[in-house]
Amino acid sequence: MNRRVFLFVCIPGFLALLAACSSVTTSALKPQPTVTINPSFQSQISPIPTMPTYACGAWASNNAPGPGSMITIYAKLTKDIKGVSGATASAVVHFQSGDVSLPGQQSDSGGYVSFPLPLEGRQPVNVPATVTVTFSNVPGYTGTLQCTAFFTPM
Repeated sequence: MNRRVFLFVCIPGFLALLAACSSVTTSALKPQPTVTINPSFQSQISPIPTMPTYACGAWASNNAPGPGSMITIYAKLTKDIKGVSGATASAVVHFQSGDVSLPGQQSDSGGYVSFPLPLEGRQPVNVPATVTVTFSNVPGYTGTLQCTAFFTPM
């Protein structure tokens, strides 16, 4: 074997073997504390949230309409999960260029109202718009209730 080959092949291997066998000082590992779970935690019951007496929700007939589309904004008012009839609902569309009020409606026997909304290119494509629906003159309730719908022209 050529002396140069020996030096370039065997010496680096020998040095690697020495490095692997050298002692490395390690710090003492500290034992981790033992976690104890008390089985009685499973018998504890989380409180069930109370349902509000009155609630409203609003939504758009199409959440991704064309910029010149005609959509409908729906809303529903409930009391103890039953529809509330005879409440007055108004809606305001919050376009990027400004707000537009929609004509008021009376909630039907199921608590529903609907507002036709011609977009007429008033909202830029890919920019969300919101609609605030406000219920007032709610039988048995003082004040107003609001809910919000949204849509994003595509």
